[in-house]
Amino acid sequence: MQSTTERTAARLLQMLPRERITRALGKLTAAPVPRPILDPVLSAYAKGYAVDLSEAVVPVGGFRTFNEFFTRALRDGARPIDPDEQTLVSPADGRFDDAGSIDDRTRFLIKQREYTAASLLGSAEEAQHFADGQFAIVYLSPRDYHRVHAPDRLEVELVRHIPGVLFPVNDFGVRNVPGLFAKNERVVVLGRSPVFGRVAVVLVGAMIVGKIEVYLPSPERPPIGGPVAERRFDVARPVIERGEQLGSFSLGSTVVLLVERAAEVADAQHDEWSKDKFGALVRMGEPILRRRST
Repeated sequence: MQSTTERTAARLLQMLPRERITRALGKLTAAPVPRPILDPVLSAYAKGYAVDLSEAVVPVGGFRTFNEFFTRALRDGARPIDPDEQTLVSPADGRFDDAGSIDDRTRFLIKQREYTAASLLGSAEEAQHFADGQFAIVYLSPRDYHRVHAPDRLEVELVRHIPGVLFPVNDFGVRNVPGLFAKNERVVVLGRSPVFGRVAVVLVGAMIVGKIEVYLPSPERPPIGGPVAERRFDVARPVIERGEQLGSFSLGSTVVLLVERAAEVADAQHDEWSKDKFGALVRMGEPILRRRST
């Protein structure tokens, strides 16, 4: 049952100028800061959130901005990619929040909230690819490595930027904002995997997340309240290899995966999620979905 304090906080959240706050903080985190000021702040942040900087690539001369630190790269080999081609790997470090089945009308439940693939992807036509398929959620906290990687080798069909709004995607936001992941700003990368068929990687923005960057040819970020922007690849489709960098978040957010139904069987549960990882922390490259042999 929702407490009076939480109800009040939820109402205040609705009233806040969330987009303006986020844009302002985005500019602040991208601004160069003198190292005598920035280094102690980053050190305190790393200690407070238990960030392992020994695995990070630190630029010569140190990080120049907060955003350089938040979107830091990792040293080669820091995240081994599971070699089993019958698995889909986690696209990011984070908490493996939820996973399950999508029904024949493309509906599914995230934390007891109903979603449709169409509302998340911004396309009813493309949503049909995921009828009777699977979904998964990985939540990135401010502690986590903030780059997003391909969960398998993908031949990219489109990149779509949906402006949306900006609510926090933490537990409080999920509880108090119905349809949160389909309301927030997001970037959809739709591609084909040689094993899993169509896979959608949806990078969901959040309040305080100043930017979603995609390392693929993509449309310019649309303005708040503007139209959806997309880039389709009908020919010469880019290919992103399994574990290759796909994009990044400033601070933290959420990645939603949608996976096409296994075409060769009638059983929608043909693919098996790593249920032992539900609610636990996962690292990019760890297997989270396995295709059973028929």
